[in-house]
Amino acid sequence: MIRNPILPGFNPDPSICRVGADYYIATSTFEWYPGVQIHHSRDLVNWTLVARPLNRAALLDMRGNQDSGGIWAPCLSYADDKFWLVYTDVKRLDGAFKDAPNYITTCETIDGAWSDPWFVNATGFDPSLFHDDDGRKWFTNVRWNHRGPGTGGNPAHASFDGIELQEWSPDDGLTGPVRVIWSGTERGLTEAPHLFKRNGYYYLTTAEGGTGYDHAVTLARSRDIWGPYDTHPDAHVISTKGADDHALQRTGHGQYVETPEGEVYHTFLMGRPIAGPDGAGRFCPLGRETGIARCVWGEDDWLYLEDGGLLPPETLPGLADVDPVPPSPVVRDFAGGALPDEFQWLRTPYPERIFRMDDTGLVLIGRESLGSWFEQALVARRQEHLAYTAETTVDIAPVTYHQAAGLVTYYNRCKFHGAFVTDEPGMGRVITIISCPGDWPDGALEFPTAPVPVPDGPIRVKVEVDHATQQFFWATASEDWQALGGPLDASVISDEGGRGEHASFTGAFVGMAAYDLTGKAREAVFSRFAYMPATGD
Repeated sequence: MIRNPILPGFNPDPSICRVGADYYIATSTFEWYPGVQIHHSRDLVNWTLVARPLNRAALLDMRGNQDSGGIWAPCLSYADDKFWLVYTDVKRLDGAFKDAPNYITTCETIDGAWSDPWFVNATGFDPSLFHDDDGRKWFTNVRWNHRGPGTGGNPAHASFDGIELQEWSPDDGLTGPVRVIWSGTERGLTEAPHLFKRNGYYYLTTAEGGTGYDHAVTLARSRDIWGPYDTHPDAHVISTKGADDHALQRTGHGQYVETPEGEVYHTFLMGRPIAGPDGAGRFCPLGRETGIARCVWGEDDWLYLEDGGLLPPETLPGLADVDPVPPSPVVRDFAGGALPDEFQWLRTPYPERIFRMDDTGLVLIGRESLGSWFEQALVARRQEHLAYTAETTVDIAPVTYHQAAGLVTYYNRCKFHGAFVTDEPGMGRVITIISCPGDWPDGALEFPTAPVPVPDGPIRVKVEVDHATQQFFWATASEDWQALGGPLDASVISDEGGRGEHASFTGAFVGMAAYDLTGKAREAVFSRFAYMPATGD
């Protein structure tokens, strides 16, 4: 059985592609480097990370990008004996303008070296490439109207100006007319276009309602690629709007796929909200995850969920008689190895300036603060479970409070909790907590516990996260764990924390960080890292 989500933790905007019996899903990575995650499966049940293709400066450089900027909504396809990846690098998120250049890169193998990119346009985001059966290629994206109100007839947001279409080729780029082919339904915020063709119809899948709790997968079709497009009789194929008791929420933004036998599925992004620390409200600490639903074609040639209605299932049949692999602890000994695949860093295509792997372990080179948009020494992995424990061992010799290293639960530069070994004037080497509980300008740094003196040498640091609360601990190599401060609000580390669900689009990470604001690049050594899901979570 498939159990949703199929890609737990921060894995939004799933673009699915089948090549023979192999299925691939590309998801957004925003400001995390390398860009785009691609997972592989043969049964739709269990998925393995096989590539992060945007892994060099020629393909991606996000230094200076805002939080929740960077890689939005990739589109993965296969044609002409190669993979095609379309992606946006959002340079500006807030304000009227969206500086959002769109690119295309290709590779003959999913895990090979991808080509230097073609720049396509910057008129909007969520780009997609459709390979028609006559060999022509068509490029779609959201048309963004920075002037407002939009001319696309979309009532929900003045700048969402419909889905535009233009022909594209590797030799000539965009050619011929460019037109808005569809402006969406009354749900509005029409984005995430993907075209596919069946029985003489061009079908246009989009996402609507914003990426929060009103989200939806919407379908339209036309006999001509230029339209006019008719809207699905139910308008939407997947949506949990108004179904507050459903376990899967915020469902939308996905793509259609067929098996070789003609079975049909549709991916979607989703969230699993839980109550806040006071039992009120709801937040998604795992961010926007990837789900999948089994669909059927009606006699009217429209796509519907197999079980009817709009609510996607929590479980459904896969393509083989297998169960999902259960969660298990992941323990990494960094000495002498390569950085494990689950880890990423922020923005920079030059990781050698922020970390290296050697015989001592993972060496972070202290750079800018956790509030920087340019060069942070922060290496982290996704939170994939609602309850977990993470541990690391750190050694740093700070000579000022401007130098620190430790364990951090991190959403963005203004939403994090961290336990750091640093220097405190008059005390020497200490461990303390630094928190930022909300997006700028609403939040500022907080120091929820007094510094605790620690001896020289390696210090073990641990965090226990249990749904809406978390607790830090510390210990020397030979002593028992001691609590560091009291419980902290884990709901800060979520889409809904700070400015809310429409301002932050990534997910919670846990990892290792170091900074040196003196500019002398004080190094910190992390010898190990463990991530342990709670039993049964």
